[in-house]
Amino acid sequence: MTITRSQLVAHRGYMEHYPENCWSGLQAALDLGAHWIEFDIQMNVQDHFILLHDADFQRTAGQSVSVFGLHEKQMASISVHEPARLGAQYAPEPIITLEQLLLRLEQYPDARAMVEIKEESLDHWGLIEVMKPLLTLLETNKKQCVLISFSLDALSYAKKNSNIDLGWVLRRYNDKSLQEARKLSPEFLICNHTKLPQHAPPTKGPWQWMLYDITDPLEVKQWGEKGIDLIETRDIGLLISHPDFNQ
Repeated sequence: MTITRSQLVAHRGYMEHYPENCWSGLQAALDLGAHWIEFDIQMNVQDHFILLHDADFQRTAGQSVSVFGLHEKQMASISVHEPARLGAQYAPEPIITLEQLLLRLEQYPDARAMVEIKEESLDHWGLIEVMKPLLTLLETNKKQCVLISFSLDALSYAKKNSNIDLGWVLRRYNDKSLQEARKLSPEFLICNHTKLPQHAPPTKGPWQWMLYDITDPLEVKQWGEKGIDLIETRDIGLLISHPDFNQ
């Protein structure tokens, strides 16, 4: 099976050359022709979500500010341009809310988004307190979105309360995880490629497989030959322009 550009997923946007989980990097990936993007969300205040991987802004903004309790006025003063990694190249880079992202995604009707709800928010606020408003927010755009998480409980709640597509991110690839996956029956199973057997295809089921984080074109080809459906990469520009995948 040959991987095509429609099977490449921009991990946190075009994060090899842009700040992660920001509009500049996500837009760059979409403008390159990415059919899929992936990003992380945290609930910063009740019923309000922002794009962020960590529970604070130390890594992305150089500020040891917790995401929880962060209000709009404080958000305006934080630039998530990843100064330690990228210097001032993208400063200022504003925090983007999930609402803003979903509106902008509508301008790319052929694209879909993997939306990862982080466990820090689930632990801090409570599962129902996070999942109920999140599902309400995603309802209008659910055809363009896949809700993903490491949390099996969060996805089980979503399964009972919505028909949005789901993706479970596996911590381990083993019989127990596969048994739980069959009970959940998500549309996607997601795993770090280093956790899978290197010489055999992963177990088939009522799901598609997505592997992360792969930037080597040869590895992409090899996993495609094993039947992998989606490849998540931090360097969407490299792979989407590669002659082997630009169909």
